[in-house]
Formats: sequence, structure tokens, C-alpha cells
Amino acid sequence: MLELLIAILLVAAVAAWVSVPLRRAGAPAEPGLEDPVLAELEARKQAKYREIRDTELDHAQEKLSDDEFARQDAELRREAIAILKEIDAAKGR
Repeated sequence: MLELLIAILLVAAVAAWVSVPLRRAGAPAEPGLEDPVLAELEARKQAKYREIRDTELDHAQEKLSDDEFARQDAELRREAIAILKEIDAAKGR
């Protein structure tokens, strides 16, 4: 009988310990992503960064002339800066 009581208490203690993270009302793993506006801006930022990398790769592979690369790179970076400013504004900075 005593062993059964100890086993039940042990199982209850383990279950309580394992469920602590599930019950914790702390901050989300990635701050800001719960806000749909910030999530959308973050997605736009990542897409713009990919465009910049793709343009750099095209230039390195000589698919773009130096002049065309400079024009596209400047435009993409201006757009990326605008997105970063929107993110700052959305965060209330």
C-alpha cells in the first residue's frame, strides 16, 4: 500500500514538473511574431534581403552590368531601409 502511494506521488510530481513550460505564461519564443503586423513586416524584410542577395549573385555571374546592378542594388536597399523603419515604428520606437 505504501509503495502504491509513493508511486502515485512520484508520477504526480513528474507530471507537474513536465507540464511547467506548458502552464507558464511567459514571453513567446520569438518576440514580435504574435503581432500580425510585425510578422508581415518581418516576412517583407526577409524577402527583400533575398532579393538583394539574388541581385548580388546575378552581378557576380555577370547577368547584370555594373550600372544595372548599381541601380537595382540602390533601389532594393532603399526599400529594405523603408521596411526597417516601418518595423521600428510598429514596435513603438
